[in-house]
Amino acid sequence: FRIMAGKVKWVTDIEKSVLINNFEKRGWIQVAENEDWNFYWMSVQTIRNVFSVESGYRLSDDQIVNHFPNHYELTRKDLMVKNIKRYRKELEKEGSPLAEKDENGKYIYLDFVPVTFMLPADYNLFVEEFRKNPSSTWIMKPCGKAQGKGIFLINKLSQIKKWSRDSKTSSFVSQSSKEAYVISLYINNPLLIGGKKFDLRLYVLVSTYRPLRCYMYKLGFCRFCTVKYTPSTSELDNMFVHLTNVAIQKHGDDYNHIHGGKWTVSNLRLYLESTRGKEVTNKLFDEIHWIIVQSLKAVAPVMNNDKHCFECYGYDIIIDDKLKPWLIEVNASPSLTSSTANDRILKYNLINDTLNIAVPNGEIPDCKWNKSPPKEVLGNYEVLYDEEMAQSDGTDRDLRGRPGQSPGVKGSRARDSGKPVLTTWK
Repeated sequence: FRIMAGKVKWVTDIEKSVLINNFEKRGWIQVAENEDWNFYWMSVQTIRNVFSVESGYRLSDDQIVNHFPNHYELTRKDLMVKNIKRYRKELEKEGSPLAEKDENGKYIYLDFVPVTFMLPADYNLFVEEFRKNPSSTWIMKPCGKAQGKGIFLINKLSQIKKWSRDSKTSSFVSQSSKEAYVISLYINNPLLIGGKKFDLRLYVLVSTYRPLRCYMYKLGFCRFCTVKYTPSTSELDNMFVHLTNVAIQKHGDDYNHIHGGKWTVSNLRLYLESTRGKEVTNKLFDEIHWIIVQSLKAVAPVMNNDKHCFECYGYDIIIDDKLKPWLIEVNASPSLTSSTANDRILKYNLINDTLNIAVPNGEIPDCKWNKSPPKEVLGNYEVLYDEEMAQSDGTDRDLRGRPGQSPGVKGSRARDSGKPVLTTWK
């Protein structure tokens, strides 16, 4: 295979024929007897095996894979937070204006992940934070799982008592308690539409980390809960109220199989423009783009930037009732299975547009090409940040605009030590 990974089935004959015509010439379609046509992405486990030192396998110039070797630096919940914290401290040491804090010690521009601790390692630090506001609600997530598995909410220290014990000194610690978890302050004031909580699933393609070049997919969507939101502690165990994952919501009594509890990003924009105004809506999406770029910059120094790799990430963003966006997590293998007809069309286009950027013009893959495709092949992607272009303009200060300005809008002005610079990351 030229590109490999988890299996995606295409339901209609039209989809099959388009796939065959578009991909067969690239050598990416597998034909197996008594099997549907399938396009294979390479799973994250296979990536580990391919890049393992023990395997001795080396990719040739015409082989391209859809994950970076250590993608988990961004896509494991604990490592994502660790890298963002390190990034903020480094900017602070450099005296960067991006690391500016307010009078309460909070980052003004880099406060986009909820307060988070690793358990059991940071248990004492968590307790100290919890006691500052004992009425707060926190969300527990296993570091290495997806689709909402193993997640629960807590509002009492006694609920996570087993994480307080060191397995070396405790004889009753169960195996499950040894699993690493992150515990984050729960966003208990989410923006609601129709009384229901939702989050955003946005797709971001990274073709190279050094220099960083990333693309934003225009066709993201909102995922809604099936049950109306309430911050009541009596509903902490009701995941149909709190978790937007389709893998969970599809089992709810009120799940709608036609629309799948999903809204397009363009519908969300229309709703917000009509209820909050266009300026506020534009500012919100600028901030979301800012969060994505900063999270990628945070992991760029530690990412193994193999020339054979590209990656399509699934970003999960929650918006609170003050229209502040929060980065919840980044998925290495965002679901490519479809739950609705619209979903199938979106994900078909997503794969097609991703491949057109990874290997433009339908040519034989070549990992040595400069990874800067012409604009006409971008499809529904748009360039979000191009570090090379920013550096050539002498503008890689990446300053966010002050409040009231759109951060990173091409052609806008920000100030850095009194000098006006163009912000070009968007």
